[in-house]
Amino acid sequence: MFEQQYKSQEVFGVTTEILTPSYVNRGGLDARIEKLLGRDTHIALRGESKCGKSWLRKKNIPDAITVQCRLGKGVRDLYTDALAQLGLQLVTERTSEKGFKANLEASGEFAVKLLGKIAVKLGLEGELKTSAKSIPVGRDLDDLRFVSEIINESGRRLVIEDFHYLPHDARKAFAFDLKALWDYRTYVVIIGIWSENNLLLHLNSDLTGRVREVSIFWSADDLRAVLEQGSEALNISFSRQICGRLIHDSYGTVGILQTLALGILDEAGVERRQPSRVEISDEGAYESAAMAYADQLNAQYQTFAARVAAGIRRRTNATGIYAHMLKVVMEASVADLSSGFPRDQIYRLAAQREPRIQKPNLRQILLKIDGLQVDGEGRGLVLSYDEQKDEVFVVDKQLFFYRQYATAKWPWESIIEQVDETGAGYESDLEFDLQPVAS
Repeated sequence: MFEQQYKSQEVFGVTTEILTPSYVNRGGLDARIEKLLGRDTHIALRGESKCGKSWLRKKNIPDAITVQCRLGKGVRDLYTDALAQLGLQLVTERTSEKGFKANLEASGEFAVKLLGKIAVKLGLEGELKTSAKSIPVGRDLDDLRFVSEIINESGRRLVIEDFHYLPHDARKAFAFDLKALWDYRTYVVIIGIWSENNLLLHLNSDLTGRVREVSIFWSADDLRAVLEQGSEALNISFSRQICGRLIHDSYGTVGILQTLALGILDEAGVERRQPSRVEISDEGAYESAAMAYADQLNAQYQTFAARVAAGIRRRTNATGIYAHMLKVVMEASVADLSSGFPRDQIYRLAAQREPRIQKPNLRQILLKIDGLQVDGEGRGLVLSYDEQKDEVFVVDKQLFFYRQYATAKWPWESIIEQVDETGAGYESDLEFDLQPVAS
């Protein structure tokens, strides 16, 4: 029987394309998503960073209108991006204090055809300008029926990725839009990281019965199945010890597992399917692969640390609170940061280090923590503060792996030392100014 001669990077690793030889449909999740896609419901896919949400979306909704959220974006930005992916742009011109003139313009063959369908539906086919590929419309992006008609005519599903990047107010506003979109038979898939069950229902209780949340998580058995399936494709096996370390160090995240598996194969010199079965058992090779991965992550997390440190103007009264808070959070257990680390607990531990820290001031710092981390394009969240639950949780679980294998000194440790040496206070001035820093 012919065996496909896979290369190792065609089996393991993190790529934009689905690596079929190691793709595991855990718990029949693909069938569940397919069933929900055939129903009149919004779908919320909740899962941690690197848990395979993108592969799941690409496999089950290959032709989606995929909009990426970024910190600082509003709901209108999501609709603007959705139209742009269809090759459409709504150009508005204000004619008075309350009036406006708008044209819907198309670029590309698909967009032109779509524009023609919309013109017919709106009774504007006579207004379609062939040369300009545009039609006048008396609506804007605040008209959800209009947005819904365009998406429905495209025949494609709207997918909102990285929903957790939206500010709380924008998330709540979009949750209310989802009720109207459901009424217009436009069903949306929302993908993101959040710590509580049924986030959208908490944001808008009217979505009850109109949205189904699906939690994406990996058990140890699921991760083991990825290794076994990929091993068969390459005619190799991982020893019990190596398999155990791969699963433990992945922290329930398949992306980490995939990266480590490819790394140890590189260290072992396995580049393609083996002619006879080879066991991967060298613990030294695993250590080298893990350290190499941690070294790759070093730039990412040191940039994160530097961005947060630089994001606070160096007022003595503010930096002490900030520095002790970050030290407590970054040293918290995997369980605490995964399920949500309460502010009460952060305060208690930080106050043990520095009794002058006050709890209300700590909340003001936490409210700004998301904005301090991101780059100029609104990306790069590692930690997030859930204002409703009053908890901090980890967005990127690679942080746990990095903490385990890297020996870097964080900048807030130096700030604590500096503040302690000067003997400066922490609470006399609440006018600290938290400013995000461009990358």
